[in-house]
Amino acid sequence: MLSTTTMTTVLPVKDLDRARAFYQDSLGLKPAGTNGDDSMMFSSGGSNAVELIVRPDADTSDHTSVSFEVADLESEMSDLAGKGIHFADYDLPGLKTENHIAVSEHQRCAWFPDSEGNILCLHQNI
Repeated sequence: MLSTTTMTTVLPVKDLDRARAFYQDSLGLKPAGTNGDDSMMFSSGGSNAVELIVRPDADTSDHTSVSFEVADLESEMSDLAGKGIHFADYDLPGLKTENHIAVSEHQRCAWFPDSEGNILCLHQNI
């Protein structure tokens, strides 16, 4: 059954070298191999992975592509901001951030783009 499998999120990137640097150096994910010259796998140390695949003509989505669960949202945000990552602010129906953080009944979240324009999220369960 799928409930016991490893999951991989596949993200389109225009520039693999730039994206590799972002995911490895800025986010601290560990390289986990390649699937040829046009993709790169990363692991967070758990059983899930992110695969970056070169798609020069692919558009990025307007929604969260990957969300990373963290224990201390502000601490993670501070670490990433120190590496040049800028968090987004939203003021939409049903989604408003204060100091880059949106709070719901069950989570606190902050969003930022990767080097290719994919929307990533940090979330802390409450």
